[in-house]
Amino acid sequence: MSMEYYNTRELQGKQSNDPYFIDKMSKSSSSLSSSSLSASSPSPSPSSRDSRLVVCVPGPVIVGAGPSGLAAAACLKLKGVPSVILERSHCIASLWKLKTYNRLRLHLPKQFCELPFMPFPNDFPTYPIKQQFIQYLEDYATKYDIRPQFNVTVASAEFDPTLGFWRVRTTGVKGDDETEYVCRWLIAATGENAEAVVPKLEGMTEFKGPIRHTSSYKSGEEFRGKKVLVVGCGNSGMEVCLDLCNHNARPSLVVRDTVHVLPREMLGKSTFGLSVWLLKWLPIRLVDRFLLVVSRLLLGNTSQLGLDRPKLGPLELKNLSGKTPVLDVGTLAKIKSGDIQVCPAIKRLKPHAIEFIDGRTEKFDAIILATGYRSNVPIWLKEGDMFSKEDGLPRRPFPNGWKGECGLYAVGFTKRGLLGTSMDAKRIAEDIGRCWKAEAKHCSTPFNA
Repeated sequence: MSMEYYNTRELQGKQSNDPYFIDKMSKSSSSLSSSSLSASSPSPSPSSRDSRLVVCVPGPVIVGAGPSGLAAAACLKLKGVPSVILERSHCIASLWKLKTYNRLRLHLPKQFCELPFMPFPNDFPTYPIKQQFIQYLEDYATKYDIRPQFNVTVASAEFDPTLGFWRVRTTGVKGDDETEYVCRWLIAATGENAEAVVPKLEGMTEFKGPIRHTSSYKSGEEFRGKKVLVVGCGNSGMEVCLDLCNHNARPSLVVRDTVHVLPREMLGKSTFGLSVWLLKWLPIRLVDRFLLVVSRLLLGNTSQLGLDRPKLGPLELKNLSGKTPVLDVGTLAKIKSGDIQVCPAIKRLKPHAIEFIDGRTEKFDAIILATGYRSNVPIWLKEGDMFSKEDGLPRRPFPNGWKGECGLYAVGFTKRGLLGTSMDAKRIAEDIGRCWKAEAKHCSTPFNA
């Protein structure tokens, strides 16, 4: 049997010695059993009764085994608080392992992307590549002995005011193996990039070529010699265009909105690191003005390339809307040379061509949607106060969006990358750790509180 099975059985065994929990759950279990029996034959067999396994978790349940979930679990462990991570995929960091392109690397220097209490190896480059970052996450999980429950999809999570605990219902890969986890604390760690955003384009079903989101794009090798339209001019869209160029494809880039493009490095330092340092001494508007002046000197006037800048500066825009500026890694040079064409928004798709809003029509062999991701929290979390139903992000802005009511927490929703994730993970562990220690003085388990 798998390690996950033994971990689950061990947790389940903890509830057998908890009278408070047994008393509260007996009513729920009996109602479930009676409803199951009423739908069965007059003489039902044991297997026909409700088969949902109820697992009592003494510490928090963490939903998601990406960097956010790993960071939260490690910080909790250092506070002496056990946790259970539920992950719908078969591995940690599934977004990085399964849904990113091969040439991807960290856009920020490694010192700004560390998880709590573990720096990157000294021999890693300033901007680690995809495989190096995945190795770092695996080493992190090993160091803190983090063992998620894999292939477990959270169907719903709801606070039970009568019981005073969160009830997290899950299913297996095939929708079977239903389990209910009951816990005092719930940590949403699925992050801002849980589900791919696929826009509905007119004529989408008519287009004969492949239409692919960047979550399933690996390399430009398969598009060699083809004319490809990339929709979206964020960091991913820019980098995919560059990758296509490097594989002798002919990419065009759809720019639907204004965008700030900054050089990845300024004055021998990373642009992000330099911004952080300047913000210690100067107001954000002056720092923005400095970034734009240097960018104009290094990159030229991007508006002449079809990349108009927003009215707000890059840092101020990031703070207000969460929109990240593009850090150029060579794409602008390809646009200037004509290897990458800039196009306006799409009006409609045709079988072998695309019509743009300016009236022109061009033939394309394939479309890559670099249209980003969104949170999936509203799908499974039955709660309306902490998270917005519209975008699935905490309603309270950073740095106050990490804590909700009734033991609900969020990590990885700051729109500030792994740096924000680490900050939230530490805050959550500190908060839960205080409760854990306080309750330990009065009872043998939090379920007796």
